[in-house]
Amino acid sequence: MPRLVREVNLSTREARKRLTVRRKPYYRVLDEGLHLGYRQSHTGSAWVIRWYKGDGGYAVENLDGRPDDVLTADGTTVLNWNQAQALARKVFEQKQRQANNLEDVPTGPYTVENAMTDYMSAYKRRGGKSETQTQSTIDALILPDLGSIVLSKLTSRRIETWHEQLTKKAPRLRTKPGEGQRYRESDNSEQGIRRRKSTANRVLTVLKAALNYAFQKRKVLSDEAWRMVKPFKEVDAARVRYLSDSQARNLVKKTPQDFKPLVQAALLTGCRYGELTALVVSDYNAHAGTLHIRISKSGKPRHVALTEEGKAFFKAMTKKKRDDQLIFTKRDGSRWDKSHQHRPFKLASKKAKLGAFTFHELRHTYASRLAMKGVPLAVIAAQLGHSDTRMVEKHYGHMDSSYIANTVRAAFGEIGIVSRRSSMPEAA
Repeated sequence: MPRLVREVNLSTREARKRLTVRRKPYYRVLDEGLHLGYRQSHTGSAWVIRWYKGDGGYAVENLDGRPDDVLTADGTTVLNWNQAQALARKVFEQKQRQANNLEDVPTGPYTVENAMTDYMSAYKRRGGKSETQTQSTIDALILPDLGSIVLSKLTSRRIETWHEQLTKKAPRLRTKPGEGQRYRESDNSEQGIRRRKSTANRVLTVLKAALNYAFQKRKVLSDEAWRMVKPFKEVDAARVRYLSDSQARNLVKKTPQDFKPLVQAALLTGCRYGELTALVVSDYNAHAGTLHIRISKSGKPRHVALTEEGKAFFKAMTKKKRDDQLIFTKRDGSRWDKSHQHRPFKLASKKAKLGAFTFHELRHTYASRLAMKGVPLAVIAAQLGHSDTRMVEKHYGHMDSSYIANTVRAAFGEIGIVSRRSSMPEAA
């Protein structure tokens, strides 16, 4: 049977100062079988949790986070009475789950590196599309600075310092295996700083995703440390580069013959490279004039409506092929695999004098053309596979300045307040 506890006031630092210094903690009852204690000694103070294990036995454990006797509470390393209560209840819940075999008992301190490992295991299981890139980001930009930190001791200030330091790192260059990492000279222009802050925000997103997964799995009792850290504002400017129709035709003309159909398909559908290379003949519905995208970045399938030009293209591409055959293959019949697009597309872009244009920007071109034709953003979002219009507004809703000007002029018309005979307004 749980013991009775003599109540003392522990809720304020003033009340705790009046207590006699002793080794045995002062306790308050939080719930049946759960007590929150305060231990004060000549060397410092601590919050203590005590819970009933049954058969007359109790377990006692110090909480992470010191009492706010001197420093102001921050909810992580320094806790006030209310914060200590909340943490005590979370610890107790975790201990109960472990006692009932509902949660693995940790074998040692759970670090940021452990959190990254668990997150990537889950990411692979659910078929994450950017596994290599995400792991590379973790290895290069997260683990060296944060990996060894025990997750329960990670603070907002430490994350903010790391986030800021990311903006000062020189851009990494692609390096062959076994070679030391090479770096590009930092661009300290306003645009260069914006790009580094944008990169830092993306790395912060990876960190938060992994730590949120750890929190969901009850590996840590609070997510406050990283929840309070905000990304840099107004640095994720959407790419606005897209091709005019004449540029698109020239690019197709300059593209190597076996890669050309993929470029044409991207311009006609707005599909991603990986979505196109996974298409088989049965994904094209000639009767409905649609493509069935089974494998997408979001994990959700969709149907892409084709124009007459698009239908003619896919009719030709699927002619005399079995339903289970890939629509797009190399000259030797092998499939286009991940990253195989980089070299031929770079060559085509150079010949077409487009500079550092990417395959993904063909998707921008498709969406921008729809926007400039007055297609509602919700329809564009559906074609691209977005669940709402937010990404479309950010990335694909930009329009050619001449299109905007012509649209305004055609719609606004004349008011009739300016004389045709003179460039000056008529006098009243």
